[in-house]
Amino acid sequence: MSSRPWYHEGLRFRCLACGQCCSGAPGYVWVRAAEIAASAAALGMEVPAFEAAFVRTVGQRKSLVELPDGDCVLFDKATRRCKVYGARPAQCRTWPFWESNLRSPETWEETRRDCPGTRRGPLVARDQIERQAAVVRL
Repeated sequence: MSSRPWYHEGLRFRCLACGQCCSGAPGYVWVRAAEIAASAAALGMEVPAFEAAFVRTVGQRKSLVELPDGDCVLFDKATRRCKVYGARPAQCRTWPFWESNLRSPETWEETRRDCPGTRRGPLVARDQIERQAAVVRL
């Protein structure tokens, strides 16, 4: 039996800035203090004001707020981009290479249905995929 993951030859991905990963189904975008501070700075805001407007507490953790339609509060519908793209949280930067998406070819196929960037772009090497998957465990 091989110890190589099913994606050992790599996977294709290029962010197409379509906004699919920022909108739609409800969920959580977990954020840490440093990510909150970076996002606040990107918007020219003080951290307390940013947190009051864009962050919610869920148990012991913090998550970005969602709009009633499930969109992330930082998703700009007009541009289809994140308002803090350069400072976006690690969870967002590592999409679609999350453990939950990489469990099997079937879970990757589910991801591919929602993310057109997974059908295009350069081949991302296994080591790069695994580095990103290790950043945030989802």
